[in-house]
Amino acid sequence: MVHFCGLLTLHREPVPLKSISVSVNIYEFVAGVSATLNYENEEKVPLEAFFVFPMDEDSAVYSFEALVDGKKIVAELQDKMKARTNYEKAISQGHQAFLLEGDSSSRDVFSCNVGNLQPGSKAAVTLKYVQELPLEADGALRFVLPAVLNPRYQFSGSSKDSCLNVKTPIVPVEDLPYTLSMVATIDSQHGIEKVQSNCPLSPTEYLGEDKTSAQVSLAAGHKFDRDVELLIYYNEVHTPSVVLEMGMPNMKPGHLMGDPSAMVSFYPNIPEDQPSNTCGEFIFLMDRSGSMQSPMSSQDTSQLRIQAAKETLILLLKSLPIGCYFNIYGFGSSYEACFPESVKYTQQTMEEALGRVKLMQADLGGTEILAPLQNIYRGPSIPGHPLQLFVFTDGEVTDTFSVIKEVRINRQKHRCFSFGIGEGTSTSLIKGIARASGGTSEFITGKDRMQSKALRTLKRSLQPVVEDVSLSWHLPPGLSAKMLSPEQTVIFRGQRLISYAQLTGRMPAAETTGEVCLKYTLQGKTFEDKVTFPLQPKPDVNLTIHRLAAKSLLQTKDMGLRETPASDKKDALNLSLESGVISSFTAFIAINKELNKPVQGPLAHRDVPRPILLGASAPLKIKCQSGFRKALHSDRPPSASQPRGELMCYKAKTFQMDDYSLCGLIIHKDQHSPGFGENHLVQLIYHQNANGSWDLNEDLAKILGMSLEEIMAAQPAELVDSSGWATILAVIWLHSNGKDLKCEWELLERKAVAWMRAHAGSTMPSVVKAAITFLKSSVDPAIFAF
Repeated sequence: MVHFCGLLTLHREPVPLKSISVSVNIYEFVAGVSATLNYENEEKVPLEAFFVFPMDEDSAVYSFEALVDGKKIVAELQDKMKARTNYEKAISQGHQAFLLEGDSSSRDVFSCNVGNLQPGSKAAVTLKYVQELPLEADGALRFVLPAVLNPRYQFSGSSKDSCLNVKTPIVPVEDLPYTLSMVATIDSQHGIEKVQSNCPLSPTEYLGEDKTSAQVSLAAGHKFDRDVELLIYYNEVHTPSVVLEMGMPNMKPGHLMGDPSAMVSFYPNIPEDQPSNTCGEFIFLMDRSGSMQSPMSSQDTSQLRIQAAKETLILLLKSLPIGCYFNIYGFGSSYEACFPESVKYTQQTMEEALGRVKLMQADLGGTEILAPLQNIYRGPSIPGHPLQLFVFTDGEVTDTFSVIKEVRINRQKHRCFSFGIGEGTSTSLIKGIARASGGTSEFITGKDRMQSKALRTLKRSLQPVVEDVSLSWHLPPGLSAKMLSPEQTVIFRGQRLISYAQLTGRMPAAETTGEVCLKYTLQGKTFEDKVTFPLQPKPDVNLTIHRLAAKSLLQTKDMGLRETPASDKKDALNLSLESGVISSFTAFIAINKELNKPVQGPLAHRDVPRPILLGASAPLKIKCQSGFRKALHSDRPPSASQPRGELMCYKAKTFQMDDYSLCGLIIHKDQHSPGFGENHLVQLIYHQNANGSWDLNEDLAKILGMSLEEIMAAQPAELVDSSGWATILAVIWLHSNGKDLKCEWELLERKAVAWMRAHAGSTMPSVVKAAITFLKSSVDPAIFAF
């Protein structure tokens, strides 16, 4: 018997990738990242290694270099087709070559080729990128280092050129043969309050007494079972600012990289208003592919995605305003709609939709979102009811650019709010469709609750629309600002607004200042935010602001190889080459011409394995009675190259969820309707009427923990309507028992209180007091705002 040493692939071959080390530098709300892939050839033949890995959609990759046995080789950004040709040519001539390119169908997947790695040789391949950090609802800045790349669903029209089509080995996380390390340094003039993470970290080390600089490290042994997320809390995050960066010294003025670039950030103080909109068409598009049957996170006790989806839909249905229109779509390999077209929100239509939600399962196969989107957009518009589309998906699709293009084409008729569910969601898809339509995007990972993020977004969508958004510059004579970011047409409360501009002309003498003014109109009132800044650009060797500005501009023009209009392809290519930021049309190529050893026969090809999480739509390692390692798959047929000793069983699209037990995999599923167990909060919300009221019945009594007779006997004589008594009791119960989740029931509670005011009239104060006494609650009566 042959015994192998070191780390092996499923094909019993050593894995050339040994480790990934990442250095992160965060200044205010911008992150600069340097990631190094360390390779070593332990075999006796030259190798070509291929590695597919995820990146965030907003990453501006601007540098790629290799260190081979002590020699540094800096890559050049070239036209993608030219780079591929040069790579193959270099390999065939016996040179060492390195190729980095983005996927043809998505902006959040990259591939790296290391060619002609000699026996015993070591290579460290480093890529660098910068990105903006999104602002969370609680004021945290969110940095994510993607570590999970779930297999994307392949449909018949998928691009054949995608690197996701390459059948790289997929292994359970515990068998992954390379390691990940990360060190993050954080700087902010406002002071760092705390740093949190979903992964074990070293204790935060403050590098000064004023706490303006800190450092954290990822604890050893990261299992690639989740993306690495940092939540950074500054003492102040809502200060508007302008950062001015000097251009490249050797570049002529008039070019993007030669002129100074400005990054402007505003935090508009939009006043909160009680949602008064009763108009609107709300369509909820919910992923029901097989991967939605997996847990929300890698924790065994976390809720199943489909269960969280059902609870979220119930909360959304109960929170809609009377008078609006709505519909619910479920999609997978096919799609289903609750109603043939959107219907008016009434008690009858709400109950019918709830009945469908109760029976909802993750049983529609793969993830094809384009067809239901096209069906929704073909539907007739409802006069006076603008379309608001809510998309929930785990984002495992390959036709990302096609979906974004469809949303962009229809951007004038709707706003799209997108939600990425679970680890490894496509940031390109989720951010792309929201950006294309003027909506917002959310990612739900770890301990995040889908319910909270969805209801917060619904609340945003019900707020009055901010109109007439404009950005104006006041600069000295001879200096002007050319906007590089797309025009902002929508602003939501609590949202940060970032814009980029190129300053052209003659820079004035020192001590001169400029001013930027943001104007917008809300319900007929005009608001202004201004920020004054010094006109002294600062140098940055990485040209961070210039790269981010170029990325922002590329995102408006680059829609992939197939979907980008011909008029934009040339602009995107030229912009990418000028700025050094990679695009769909460019790739980084590095060639070591000093190595000139002719390759005897073809190079040995080694695909670096990727991790697979339990529940993702790919093979799962599970224990079976036969003692073999088995796998369950939802979309892909068996591979002829499957190694011996591995038994694969595949789930056909006609399999029922119960059939998972054939392979010994236990998956929790709903056994009863509505299927919410002892979750009294969801049960209470489930029984609310469309108008906001509750009926006095046994269901409510059970939730309150009392007998129906007891509750009826305590009803004040002045309140004739039993529904009024039931509604007041339900609202008080919500405040007493569900205050930690108030953001999830706030809208439906407002509807209940409004209904009470209309029905209880002058008796409301005394009835509320009686209800609080009856429930022995300490709730403040002011919640009813008499």
